[in-house]
Formats: sequence, structure tokens, C-alpha cells
Amino acid sequence: MLNRTKAPQIIDAVNFKLSLKPCVKIILKNGVEVYTIDAGAEEVLSIEWVFAAGNWFEEKNLVAATANFLLKNGTSKKTAFEINEHFEYYGSFLNKTCHSETASISLHCLTRHAGELLPVVRELIMDSTMPEEELITYRQNMKQRLTVNLKKSDFVASRTIDALVYGEQHPYGRYSRGEDFDSVTRDEVLAFYRKYYQKSKLTMFIAGKLPNNLEQILNDNFGDLPINDVTVGDIPASPAEEKKYRISNDPDGVQGSIRIARPFPNRHHPDFIKVQVLNTILGGFFGSRLMTNIREDKGYTYGIHSYLQNNIKQSAWLISTEAGRDVGEATVNEVYAEMKLLRDEPVDEEELQLVRNYMMGIILGDLDGPFHIISRWKNIILNNLDETYFYQSIDTIKTISAREIQALANKYLQPESFYELIVV
Repeated sequence: MLNRTKAPQIIDAVNFKLSLKPCVKIILKNGVEVYTIDAGAEEVLSIEWVFAAGNWFEEKNLVAATANFLLKNGTSKKTAFEINEHFEYYGSFLNKTCHSETASISLHCLTRHAGELLPVVRELIMDSTMPEEELITYRQNMKQRLTVNLKKSDFVASRTIDALVYGEQHPYGRYSRGEDFDSVTRDEVLAFYRKYYQKSKLTMFIAGKLPNNLEQILNDNFGDLPINDVTVGDIPASPAEEKKYRISNDPDGVQGSIRIARPFPNRHHPDFIKVQVLNTILGGFFGSRLMTNIREDKGYTYGIHSYLQNNIKQSAWLISTEAGRDVGEATVNEVYAEMKLLRDEPVDEEELQLVRNYMMGIILGDLDGPFHIISRWKNIILNNLDETYFYQSIDTIKTISAREIQALANKYLQPESFYELIVV
């Protein structure tokens, strides 16, 4: 019997022994790889179809994003309204996203309704018509949204910093203009859709309470798709030569958007996991040094964050914040001051233990439930890694030393390596 007069023992998260629930791999008749997690207390499913159809593969700007958006806007049998009505009738949610290397369709539904919903997803993959009238509406809406966003300093800063780090012609640095939407034609969108959805590489991720006949219904609906292997080739970045930029976007603006970034290798680099710890100390959580200094002490901003971009081929280390236009330069100086402290002095054990516990707690939260677990697996698989990456991450968090962190700071946190941008 519990003794409720005695407080339970407090255990640091760093002392937890975490394990990643194994996923089960199914290979459909056409070779499509399906990764599944059968878990959870509720009769719900998350299904994601991931295609090699990101803007990495487009020959013309915005074609990939437009094709992804128009996937559910009409087939030869159903209008956009009828498609939406079908998914809503079964209480499900269908979403589409387009990233740099990949594009996806995701479905959340009750397990018992999978049989009624998967045939319609197949219809979207194989029979989308991309109607001209839907394309016209999409163009108008996106141009209006772009016009509004271009008045926002944070929007301008975010897309400009990517162009500086990677080059405006690189898939990671390319951004949209109003005339780009006007120039996209239905024929171009259909050609991209036929090549990269109907006949491209497909990987599926499924989690939740899986139906007993899952493999059968997957094969019935997707086992005969004409899938081809697609390789994400290397595209060299063309970073800007100058490192410091100041842009006046709104003469009457009272707030500036600050971005400080440098190129960084992808997850296969031996320093990547270790730098995640250094990044957390610098600006990766609410108790970070940047937050403590620039928000809590100086009061220049409501929040400042640093992170490594979640790209497959290449990455960048980015510091992002918004601050009053009169303290923008001071904010940048304080960022560099915190970098210098990390270069000059080893992190004390108390701070390092706090960061270790925080990072272990984040991983623990990411293992709560089947949807979070399959998301972990998706990140591993799409980056061509295996489960050893998960355990290496945990081991690094627990064992990295203050001296190693200081050495990494001296290697990567040199101001001359960073692009510096303020947009007001």
C-alpha cells in the first residue's frame, strides 16, 4: 500500500533507460515499403504516404507545391467538394504537405473506416485531374497571401536567410514571387504529378490500432501502383559572398526580425548529435543562454531560439528572433557575446545536467503514443539512418563532456561563419 505521507522519489530524466519501440516493416506486392507501429488505447489510425516529390525535383518554381495542393481538388469521378465531404462524413482528416525533398498525404481516421477511405486516397494518387478552375483559384489565393506576408518582417527574413545560406537557385533557398504563380500551367503541374506521384518512390508510415487485414487492404489499394525508385541527387549550394545584411521592409515598422545562420552538415556528420546539445545550451529551450540574456536580462525580445534545420541533404544552424528596431544591433551583439562565452569557458556541471534532463525529457515525450513513435521512425528512415542513431543520441546526451562542448563551440560558433540579417 502506498505511503502517501512520504513524497515519491525524484529521478532525473537522464537516468531513465529509454527504448524505441520497434516498427514492423511490410513490403507490398509492388515493393512499396510500409512501416507500422501497432499501439495505443483508442481505435484510431494515422497513415502517411510520403513521395519523392518535393521542390528538389521540380524544373520550375512552385510546380511541386502546386501539384501537392491540388491533389484533393478533383478527380475524374469526384469534385473537390465531394472529396472533402467523403472524408468529413467518416470523421477523418486528410492533409497534404510539400517539403524540399518529399511531399506527403496524411490521413487520421477511425480504424474501422480505413476500408472506406483508402480507395479514395488511391483515387487522389492515380486520378487527380488538377482542374484549371482550381488552379486559377489557388493562384489568386496564394498571390494574395504572398502580398500580405511580404509586409511582415519575419516572413521576409525567413526566406531571405535561406537564400543567403544556400543560394536563391537551390531548392532550400528558392522562394516565390507573384509572377511565379502566374507562370505555372496546368500541363506542367499534371506532368509533375504523373511523374512523381503516379510513378514515383512511395514510402508509407502507419501507426495506431491496426486492422487485422492491414496488409491485404494496403495491397488491394496500393500494391499495384507503378512505383519507380527515385534518388535525391546532390545539388551544390551557392551561398552569398557578403555576410551582413540590413533590409528596410517597412519604414514605419517598430519591430525587426533577426536571423543569424551558418551552413551545417546533415545528420550523417559525426558532430551533428553533439552539436544538438551545444545548440540546446545556446538557444534550444526556454532556459537557454540566449533566452536568459536577451529576453530575461535585457528585455529585447519575447523569445529567441536556435535550431538545426530539419533537411535531409544539407542543414543550417539558425538563430531567430524578433526585437524592437532600436535594439536590433544590440541583440545581434549579445548573440555573439553568448557564442564567445561558450568558446572561452566550459559549461558548468549544473547547467549541463539541466540540459541533459531537458533533452531526455523531450525524447521521453516523443515516445508517448504510437503517433509520436512513428514520427521518430519516419525521421530516421527518411534520413537513411537506422535505430542506432536513436541510441547514439541518448548516449551522447548522457556522456558528452563540457570540454567537448567547448571544442565544438570553438569549431562552429565563430562569428565570421554566420550570415547576419536584420529586416525592419
